[in-house]
Parts: sequence; structure tokens; C-alpha cells
Amino acid sequence: MGATGVGKSRLAIDLAKHFAGVEIINADSMQVYRGLDILTNKVPLCERKGVPHHLLGTIDASMEFTSKDFRDIAIPIIDDILSRGCLPVIVGGTNYYIQALVSPYLVDDVVEDIAEGSGNSLLGDIDLNSISSSSAFELLKEIDWIAANRIHPNDHRKIHRYLSVYASSGVLPSSLFHGNPAEKWGRADNFRYTCCFIWVDASLPVLDRNINTRVDCMIDAGLLEELSDIYKPKSDYTRGLKQAIGVREFEEFFKVYFLNNEALYTSACNSNNDVPNSVNITHISKPKFADILLSKDSEMRTLLVEAIDKFKANTRKLARRQKRRLNHLKTDFSWNLNYIDVTRAFSDEACDGWSALVLEPCVNIVRTFLLGGAESFTSNETSDDILKRLVSRELCTQYVCEACGNRVLRGTHEWEQHKKGRVHRKRFLRFKKSFSPDQHTDNYADVSKLQIIDFTSPKLST
Repeated sequence: MGATGVGKSRLAIDLAKHFAGVEIINADSMQVYRGLDILTNKVPLCERKGVPHHLLGTIDASMEFTSKDFRDIAIPIIDDILSRGCLPVIVGGTNYYIQALVSPYLVDDVVEDIAEGSGNSLLGDIDLNSISSSSAFELLKEIDWIAANRIHPNDHRKIHRYLSVYASSGVLPSSLFHGNPAEKWGRADNFRYTCCFIWVDASLPVLDRNINTRVDCMIDAGLLEELSDIYKPKSDYTRGLKQAIGVREFEEFFKVYFLNNEALYTSACNSNNDVPNSVNITHISKPKFADILLSKDSEMRTLLVEAIDKFKANTRKLARRQKRRLNHLKTDFSWNLNYIDVTRAFSDEACDGWSALVLEPCVNIVRTFLLGGAESFTSNETSDDILKRLVSRELCTQYVCEACGNRVLRGTHEWEQHKKGRVHRKRFLRFKKSFSPDQHTDNYADVSKLQIIDFTSPKLST
């Protein structure tokens, strides 16, 4: 497990040299799809060193593949590997997939239990696949304002998931986080398998550098040509492979490029498939997009540089989310994650730091585990202690910063990051000066009239 760009796939393949019968199961939500091999950074066949890989490029690119789908497909694969006396190694940064695999409970399972006593859906004939992202969020607010305020308006996948839950079962998504369903969700005291978790991590500066370098390598390897093959105006970026970071970011660049090349634009518009190589251009020469970076066309070059920068920035944000999620599993769910810091290894690659600083410690961890000396989910806390802490976490808190024009921040992490921002600090000083001397105070909540809204109940406190 670990953030994107830390070397999870490399480590898994290296471990196969030390343990017989290793078979890798991919747990990356975008690598499960067929196509866009460069963008999704799939391990090429020549680099797999003969190690069998499962769920890598096997799912149709237009399908929605949920954590439940992953669980239902991965379990028979793992059981088959174990029955042959081999060692299954799960590798990927989609932590929800891994949690779904090892935990006996999923949102889908809880929904089925609740739906037995619930009413029917009120969505009627609304097609969730045809409404815009902004409309979907507004619809969710109308249906279940508590659930809507738990998530970011740009979290299109979760918005669609909540609406789908309601449409298929009539169950309000917010009901999944209270009462008996909350007691089942994410509990860590009854796992399906005995597991050894390895959390591969690196410092943010090193991680950011690796991500930026990897994107540049993708461009050199033909990423733009790969993306141009699936470009279609007004695509749906909320389903299937097109959700991948790096697709939407290049939309404006391709839109202008194809409009300037009418024949290519017509072919793109007439394409009905969302899978790679769907645009069959036989009479038109293929463009060499990388040449644009060296061209004198300032408009196209600017658009391309902006798209690449946005791709890098969003990938860096993903890495931070993944790190937070792993901290969440370790701290709040008490998962016993064996922590491996690869920061020095990336700095000492010329001296084979990877082998000494990463591979050897991981080999020792796995060997100890296989010999029965490791406990995978042990904790000094009881399951009831864990449950109380999970339910009491500040998952449903919304902060409204009046100093920044009533900007809404969802969750403690987003609020803390906002407070550190240079723009916020300047606005806060101006806001503070707007008060009379007798109103001045060092208490931020008093000065800025910070509103804290707890969405576990409809009660508002300030």
C-alpha cells in the first residue's frame, strides 16, 4: 500500500525473487481497466519478470467498477492462488478496494439490509448518467442535505454513488453513517484474511519530484497520442477509465487542437466508443503533440503546458489524499501497517539504496509473517473502543470562514490547510482590523465569526 509514485509495483515484483509462488493482484482503480497503459502507469509485460498479474487491464473501459466489484472478483482469485499453495500479493493505491477486500462489510451490504424496510426511490425517470456534475450535487442536496455536506461538490464519483444508492434502494445515504449501519462500516475486528500490510511511503518533496518526473516521462512515451485516441467532445468524466487523473486535464487542449484540425475533430465527434484507439483515422496523418512544446504556436503551447502542470498538480493532490487515507486506517481503524520509508532509497539509487533500505526490510517483514510471528490487526483497543472513536470522529463538520467571504471548508483537514494559506492570513488581518478596539480578541472564532456546523444532526452552533 502507499501513495502513487512510491514504487509499490516494483517492490511487489522484487519480493517474488525471495518467495516462491508470488502472484500479484492489482488494487489500483484505474489500472483494472483496459487501455491508457501509459497514463495509468501499468507495469509493462517485459518488466513483470514472469510474475503473474491479475486484474490488470481486464475491465472494459466504459464500465463502472466499484469496490464491491473488486471484492467479488478478487476473492475467488485469492482463494485459487492459496489453494495452489502460492502467495497472493495485493498491490495498489486504491485503499477502498483493499478495505473492501479484507473487511466483511461494505456500504452495498448495509444498503441491502436497510432497503428491506425502506420505501421506494423518489428519483423517478431521472437518468443519473445524463445529468451534469453540478446538477447531480444539487439533486443530492435536495434529497439528503446531510450526505451532501459530508463531501466536496467536486467529488463526482461519490456524488454519483450516493445518488445511485438512493435510486436503487430508497435509502438515504446519510442513514449509512448512523446507528447500526455505522457500527458495521469499516470495523476492523473480523477480517476475511490474515494479512501482512506494508505501507511504502516517502517524504512529500521526494514524492512530488517523482510524480513530476513520471509525468514528463509519460509525455515522452506518447501519452498525448494515447489520450488523443479517446478524445471526444463533451465526454462523461465521471465513469469508467475516463475518471483517471490526466484525462479531463487535457480536455481544453484537445478541444482547441481538434477544432483547428477539422478532419480530426469530425472523426472525434463521430466516434461512439470510449475505449482507446476508438478514433480510426486512416487518411489523416497522426499528430506529434510533443512537437508543440517546441513550436512557436504560443496558444497551443500555453494550453499544453497548463494541461501538463494541472496533471502534475492533481496527481500530487491524489498522493496526499492517499497518505491521509492510510493514516486514517492506521489511527482510526487500528490497522497494523508496517511502515517503510523509501525517501533515502530514491536519493541513493545509484548506490542500490532500494535493495538495502527497502527490499531487505520488507523481505524480513514478510518472512516473519509467514513464519507466524506477525500479528496483522492486533491492537490494545477493544472493538468497542475503536467503534466509539470512529463514530465520534469529526467527519460531519463544516467550517464557514467569514473572513474569506463565507468560504465553506469541509472537514478539519481542509479547515487547517485553509488557515495556513497566505491569502487567508491577509484577509483575516483585514477582517480583524474592521472591528472596533474593544472587539479585538485573540480568539479566532470570535473575531471571524467562524461557523461550525455538525451534520450529524440538523442543529447549528456557532
